Amino acid sequence: MSAPTTSSLRFRRLLLTGAAGGLGRVLRPRLKTRCDALRVSDIAELGAAAPGEEVQRADLADRAAVFALLKDVEAVVHLGGLSTEHDFDAILQANIVGSYNVYEAARRAGTRRIVFASSNHVTGFYRQDEVLTPAAMPRPDGHYGLSKAFGENLAQFYWDRYGLETVSLRIGSSFPEPKDRRMLATWLSYDDLERLVVAALTAPVVGHTVMYGMSDNAVAWWDNTSARHVGYRPQDSSEPFRAAAEARQPSIDIRDPAAVCQGGAFVRNGPFE
Repeated sequence: MSAPTTSSLRFRRLLLTGAAGGLGRVLRPRLKTRCDALRVSDIAELGAAAPGEEVQRADLADRAAVFALLKDVEAVVHLGGLSTEHDFDAILQANIVGSYNVYEAARRAGTRRIVFASSNHVTGFYRQDEVLTPAAMPRPDGHYGLSKAFGENLAQFYWDRYGLETVSLRIGSSFPEPKDRRMLATWLSYDDLERLVVAALTAPVVGHTVMYGMSDNAVAWWDNTSARHVGYRPQDSSEPFRAAAEARQPSIDIRDPAAVCQGGAFVRNGPFE
């Protein structure tokens, strides 16, 4: 478990979508300490409910199921959907229709806040020699990034029209350690992931805030100054893993767009026939 975070705010019921995914499995036990009841959901198998949990499988493209999922939920950590590049029809149902259903269900249920797992792939076609703020114009690097740009616009609309707050997290690369040189800039430790999500849930006022999800890495392509009101303070860094990452990738071909663009391999995935 991570070091204690700064806020002691507790929720009656939190919903975690995508709880069977990689980051969902990391956050599931950590978020349980923040609420009286943690409702976990996914289209995949979730296992038995732990004490204080409610397991409710749902396909996010099924509007009725999602409306039932949001009943009596105070706040949502929305990780659900496809997390890698796919053909557009699959992305449409899981990430676009699914996110719309979550927001509309949240509005009807009176949910106060959503922490939306956006992605750095919203801006994946920017070069690695550029430093971006959350206000940078989206340049999605594929269908997946395009769906996350839609999700951010959806969040803005539900804030402007209905007053439903969101922190959209453009998550970098959250793994036990960086796998390559690119991840020396994009890495987000699991403990910093928890700090980021808890800050996004508990900051007093967020409206719709967009921010990047990264640890305190020596190399950084993103500047979160405009989101300091959220209160996220990363405590980890990719620097201790630098030698190993550089040994695994001793050279870079700057003719390869995946080595030049921030989105990495996503910039050359697809098209899907």
